[in-house]
Amino acid sequence: MKTNDPATAEFVIVLLKAAEADDTLRGYDDLAALLGAAGNTEADFTGYTRISVTDAELLALPAPDDANDRYDVDMPDVEWDPAGGATNNSLVKLVIGYNETGGADSGILPVGHYDFVATTDGNKLTAEVAAGGFYRAS
Repeated sequence: MKTNDPATAEFVIVLLKAAEADDTLRGYDDLAALLGAAGNTEADFTGYTRISVTDAELLALPAPDDANDRYDVDMPDVEWDPAGGATNNSLVKLVIGYNETGGADSGILPVGHYDFVATTDGNKLTAEVAAGGFYRAS
């Protein structure tokens, strides 16, 4: 994705206001199945939209950590401003999905989910995805 190949590839950030247990979330093959399950509900607070992270946001990837034989990749912080106000949510999870084609939820592969506990109130909401790195290859 860093080289914009395919050009439609993106990560999609989705917030949940209700979520099943982590082990259950790991079992879904696509975002449509995850959101179609009775225990998972996508956010709907005022100002909410899914956020796309494309190759442009990932260009500043760090050098490999040769001393520890690993490569840590960070995800840029994402913001919703305003977050809530007229309609507020108590949030529980942040899901990152990989969307190669830019298409429907059935084509989005969930690649990670993180606890994200926040309550919207009309102010800006910032999500920092795993400060130590969103992905580690070793």
